[in-house]
Amino acid sequence: MKLALVHDWLNQIGGAEDVLDTLVQAHPSAPIFTSIYAPELMPAHYRNWDVRTLWMDRLPGIHQHHQPYLPFYPLAWSGLDLSEFEVVLSNKSGFCHGFRHGEQTLHICYCLAPTRYVWQLDGYIAREGLGKVAELGLRPLIAGLRRWDYAAAQRVHHFIAISTDIQQRIKTYYQRDAVIIYPPVDTARFQPVPVGEVDDYFLVVSRLIPYKRIDLAVQAATRLGVKLKVGGRGRDLERLREMAGPTVEFLGYVPDEALPRLMARCKAFLFPGLEDFGITPVQAQAAGRPVIAYGAGGALDTVLPGKTGEHFDALTAESLIEAMARFEPGQYDPGRLRDHALQFDTRQFNERMQAYIEQAWADFQRKLPGR
Repeated sequence: MKLALVHDWLNQIGGAEDVLDTLVQAHPSAPIFTSIYAPELMPAHYRNWDVRTLWMDRLPGIHQHHQPYLPFYPLAWSGLDLSEFEVVLSNKSGFCHGFRHGEQTLHICYCLAPTRYVWQLDGYIAREGLGKVAELGLRPLIAGLRRWDYAAAQRVHHFIAISTDIQQRIKTYYQRDAVIIYPPVDTARFQPVPVGEVDDYFLVVSRLIPYKRIDLAVQAATRLGVKLKVGGRGRDLERLREMAGPTVEFLGYVPDEALPRLMARCKAFLFPGLEDFGITPVQAQAAGRPVIAYGAGGALDTVLPGKTGEHFDALTAESLIEAMARFEPGQYDPGRLRDHALQFDTRQFNERMQAYIEQAWADFQRKLPGR
């Protein structure tokens, strides 16, 4: 099949780009269509890809600050016609599912999230740290953008969701059904250590930005007087330092080679924010360690109470304190934790995605006129 990949933007690295990287490895000859591409901000190997951008890529300053241009994305994607391809796989959290195509093109959308600032504006503003001016500019546009986004979603043939939470949002906002294929996690990097090498610290590894709610972990560890190591950088660092007690240690950026052992030796991994999926809890479990997570979003799929970790019920320090205080690390078997993590492995993702695409393409061909 002649296949193309579609991705919202390529000017930052995150979970969406991890998924795209895996898709490109599975489909190395497929071109990647995206709104903007900043090679200097992306990994060097991206320059070997066939990346094709929209006209938005030439707008001033968009590589560094793409959020002010968000209202233009529907117009830009509506102008892209991919009818020359038999299958298009969109990797979507924004508007990239809105391209045009003919009746003989199958569109499969791997949905990381329904467009956040269209359907969950307040959460998006908090997540991205946007100011009042941005909020005042966005609110009058929302009704029209929702109509566009909903209409674009109706042209998608098949939706795939990354988690139960996203599956439900697709149903709520787009009124479409979706199957679940979990995002790829490189579990091979992580291995349990002997029980005697497990240390007495809790661990957080994250970008230090407000919506990640690392403040809850810092407050909880400080009030309980227990050790907490915080790995990562971000604009929330100074605020977190100010609220931290002597038992909290800030590690800064954790190199890739240091992360597996840091995770394997922690008492438990803390995941205090609301995420669509969340790769780090799976990495911790692959390293044989349980997770204490806020009981919503992607954690409902990855953290199973009493089996792979514990949930806390409210986004408050008090709720997390209660979960940490009752936590018993000895009840979790590292081997079983790793076995659970393996269902999210990159190999599983590749096999499920390939099988889904092939079956969807076969079914689509049978329905084409003249077949």
